Amino acid sequence: MAEKLGFGLIGYGLVAPFHAKALADSEKADLIAVAGRNPNKARAFCQEHGGEALASIDALYPRGDIDVIAVLTPNASHEQYAVKAAQAGKHVLVEKPPEMTLEKTDRIIDACRENEVKLGIVLQCRFRKAVEAIKSAIDSGRFGKLLHGDAFMKWFRPQEYYHRDPWRSSRAEGGGVIIQHAFHYFDLLHHLMGPVKRVLARTSNLIHQDVELEDTVLAFLDYENGAQGVIEASTALFPGTDIRIEINGEKGTAIMQGERITTWQFADEKPEDEEIRKIGRAAAQTAAGGAAAFLHQEHMYLIDDMVDAVRENREPRITGQSARGTLEIALAMYKSADEARPVELPL
Repeated sequence: MAEKLGFGLIGYGLVAPFHAKALADSEKADLIAVAGRNPNKARAFCQEHGGEALASIDALYPRGDIDVIAVLTPNASHEQYAVKAAQAGKHVLVEKPPEMTLEKTDRIIDACRENEVKLGIVLQCRFRKAVEAIKSAIDSGRFGKLLHGDAFMKWFRPQEYYHRDPWRSSRAEGGGVIIQHAFHYFDLLHHLMGPVKRVLARTSNLIHQDVELEDTVLAFLDYENGAQGVIEASTALFPGTDIRIEINGEKGTAIMQGERITTWQFADEKPEDEEIRKIGRAAAQTAAGGAAAFLHQEHMYLIDDMVDAVRENREPRITGQSARGTLEIALAMYKSADEARPVELPL
């Protein structure tokens, strides 16, 4: 195996530059090639970000210098490319969500298992230093019994955002706030609080009436561990403010806003707490007011973990099965809102 692993990208849209910058900064991986449905766009992307532009997606799969294929295509098209990559013996990294249905997600998981390749899902916010600190505190029991796990995402996207690509205005293709925007943050709740057993949700379109999807969701969650939670997520709230994750237990409270810890209070103060309270920067962009207004470092952490998983023959930190659980929460939100009733999980 080469000193660095070679990555091939399928897709050159809004998120692809973040992967390219992450690969450029990584000491463990290199961008080898990029392909998509439009070779001219692939060439333009490679002129700016490096890598070889290929004439077709199928040209990626047999390349011996590519170890990992990252699927960066629109939400409802991941399965076809991920399965082909696995069948070609390539390790697979798939942008969130893994797919738009549990059945398609299962086909990706099964293909990677059957072909003995690694599968990672791009939920890079789990690598945020504040999230890692909260997760460590939960795992070590500092919160005591968990009581509440909440996420608040009050963002703004202008009308033109939904028209830059056709799929962005399609609920069926995951253009709504639940899949395209808030998925990362109820994924953090799933990651931190554990499985959800019941969802009650309401969706609405507050300001983007020219598209037939939700720009706002309000949801109540009941977790399997007995805790409860609230999700508020919107792309209608000008000018957009940093996301907030709040975790409350019987012995402590932690709040992350954007990428920083803003509250870190426990019944048992520890020497490291003062440093934890300094995590993050208020000026760091976390996509509140713009689709590309965030940094690429967390993508680099995720890519490096994928490389380590391949080299160490272990699972990546964010597995297909874990992301499947988050997708199930998203689908339960839609079902609950459509049917105006609580929905039990698993679906």
